[in-house]
Amino acid sequence: MPLRNGRRADLLGIDPKGQIIIVEIKVSRADLLGDSKWPDYLDFCDRFYWGLPPALDWAVLDGGDFRPDRCGVIVADSYDAEIIRPATTHALATARRRVEVERLARAALRRQLVAADPSCAAWGQPDNGGL
Repeated sequence: MPLRNGRRADLLGIDPKGQIIIVEIKVSRADLLGDSKWPDYLDFCDRFYWGLPPALDWAVLDGGDFRPDRCGVIVADSYDAEIIRPATTHALATARRRVEVERLARAALRRQLVAADPSCAAWGQPDNGGL
């Protein structure tokens, strides 16, 4: 999901309380240690999680650079997922949450329309009036 700061969140969703959650998915230790852009996501969510495969030792996330006070950990495979460490909530400003929820809703609607009718793929382009 593209964010307004130019970054792209791997997974963005809304929980039952209306809080915005971002999950940054990492598939290897090198992928995890090489990511320096993840703090840019924190301004766009109430809670942030790392999504990791079971084989990856997530103890490295206990270090200060990975902000364990702020970031949760989800371990998942092809069949199941479990929250290993819950993320703490850092509430977004109401106005920012409203904007981000609307952006997510529009993106979801656009994706659903294109999935149902591929001829709608041009919608949202500047020369087509937008969606």
